[in-house]
This record gives sequence, structure tokens and C-alpha cells, in this order.
Amino acid sequence: MSGTLNFDGVKKVNWKDVEPVELLPGITERILWEGENGKRAAVYEFAPGAEFPGIDLHESGPEQIFVISGVFEGGKEDYREGDFIHQPKNSSHAPKSHTGCTLLVMYPEG
Repeated sequence: MSGTLNFDGVKKVNWKDVEPVELLPGITERILWEGENGKRAAVYEFAPGAEFPGIDLHESGPEQIFVISGVFEGGKEDYREGDFIHQPKNSSHAPKSHTGCTLLVMYPEG
């Protein structure tokens, strides 16, 4: 183990300081980090009753979701504050929230 700290490439951002962009009615995105080939981390906020139109298919790679607050519905079950969901490549779900929710979503492979 090295005795020297290395902070090269370290980035810090508070999601509340990132301007939200409305992707769909009632769904906003705040990009926290972007890497190569579409790798990224973002916070998504669903207003009460918001839903993604149709099926969200993960063809390019997995999606990892951490529920920060509220209840997120994916079509199979409800996920509550503190839940972590790993959606493998080629899986799909139908994102929505009756009550509203805030999610940290990571695309580790783009």
C-alpha cells in the first residue's frame, strides 16, 4: 500500500446543485458524472404519477438504481427508499411512481 494520496480525476458534485433537465413530463434528470462510451451516473426525479412511456430496455448494458426517497415501481414490484436494483444487460422494466421518487441511477458500462 502506498503512503501517498492520489486525487487525480476525483470529482465531487452535490446532486441538488445540478440543474434538472425535464426528460419527460414529470421526470427530470441531473447528470452527476459522465465517462467514456456512455458511462454515467444521474439522479432522476419522478413527480407523483409520472411514468416512462412503454418499456425501458437495457440493450447497451446494465442499469443500477438506488432509491434515495419515495417509491419506485418497475412493473414487477415496488422499490422503497434504500433499495438497490441491478438491471442486467437485456433486462427491461416499466419505470413509474404513483407517489413520486428520487433515484440515483448508474450506467457502469454505458
